[in-house]
Amino acid sequence: MKLFVLNIFNLLWISAWLLPLPVQAQKPGKTEIKRVNATPGPRPDRIILTWQTDPTTSQTVTWRTDNSVTTPKAEIALADASANFANYAKALPAQTEPLKTQSGEALYHSVNFSSLSPNTLYAYRVGDGTYWSEWFQFRTASQEPEPFSFIYFGDVQNQVLSQWSRVIRAAYAEMPKAKFMLYVGDLINHPEDDTEWQEWFTAGSFIHATIPSILVAGNHEYTRNAVYLPRITRHWAAQFNLPDNGIKSEPDLVYYTDYQDLRIISLNSYWKVPAQAKWLEEILKNNPKKWTVVTCHYPVQSTAIGRENENLLKHWQPILDKYKVDLVLQGHDHTYARGTSSSAKENKEEFKTAPVYVVSISGPKMYTLGNKEWIGRGAENTQLYQIITIEQDKLIYKSITTTGELYDAFELHKQQGEAARVTELKTTNKAERRFTNTLKAPTK
Repeated sequence: MKLFVLNIFNLLWISAWLLPLPVQAQKPGKTEIKRVNATPGPRPDRIILTWQTDPTTSQTVTWRTDNSVTTPKAEIALADASANFANYAKALPAQTEPLKTQSGEALYHSVNFSSLSPNTLYAYRVGDGTYWSEWFQFRTASQEPEPFSFIYFGDVQNQVLSQWSRVIRAAYAEMPKAKFMLYVGDLINHPEDDTEWQEWFTAGSFIHATIPSILVAGNHEYTRNAVYLPRITRHWAAQFNLPDNGIKSEPDLVYYTDYQDLRIISLNSYWKVPAQAKWLEEILKNNPKKWTVVTCHYPVQSTAIGRENENLLKHWQPILDKYKVDLVLQGHDHTYARGTSSSAKENKEEFKTAPVYVVSISGPKMYTLGNKEWIGRGAENTQLYQIITIEQDKLIYKSITTTGELYDAFELHKQQGEAARVTELKTTNKAERRFTNTLKAPTK
């Protein structure tokens, strides 16, 4: 018995050492108002596009039904302006994974459309032969470099349907032809709450079914197992099918995606940070792409005093600097901040150069911005989304408020063998948004 207690103590100590920050405690009885019915049915819902393999020749779709569905499948056809395209559709059987939640017993189905043609518009639907979704469209990536844009969202987490839905819909209205959406974790607040996941899918609606998503997990996607070690929510693997090219012990959590001349590297900043450093260096060392974006939840560069993640600064920042990563897109701190690393400033470079670090927030929960040396532009109390466009040797970054103001913007200019140089762009309002000059919450 003493040995068992000692082992549990050691596990807890190791767990605490590995985690940059603990999971926020969940207070019993403090639940949000539920605005959706999360009960699964025979008709497909929670339809989302991701990539498991090459974006030029494949596309993965995942959806949910109840357990009455026994013949799940997807149909795909070349999109055509004639409605007769549906007569040429090919049916593919789905793989299925069960998931039991407080909403009932559900089945998650997925199909990886493969052997597709590059830069081609396809139409697809999912169902079982009796119940079908509507037809959706997606376009495969081009094999040749051409201008494209993607959307980056900071933490969602709270009041997902009531308050975050306007952000994703504003982003879609601004850039409906975005090639993918990038999420930096904390999509919901309580990892095993199926109703919160229903809110997230409802907020995104058809957008998730037409624009692929690249996702990393945040601390609010984690729960604890019987011995208090972290465990990713059971929803993650069921509903997000992601590339299998990362660390084998972290499936769907550590991976990379190559889209045209861009490599997006997705890291799990929640734990196993040193182990990922070796993998990260290998992926960067053998990177054939012109542009590189690294994304993670806990920020390498934090926005407030006391929220520093020393593990990330020690193990990841030197690698990001060494291999001249262009952008590091982060979340967790519930503020907005953008700037270059402190190590670049210590080198007294004549020009501001990459990596450019960004922390952003798309949901309504807001924290205070600290006076950190690396921050060149910051904001509090502001819901934002970011549109990033790549045009050959130029990357254009825009951070836009949910009401449409261009809040922050810059360009990165790439020269072979050098870190990309930063050029500031004009914005709608030069004054930084803070709690002191923005809309205040009413006093009780």
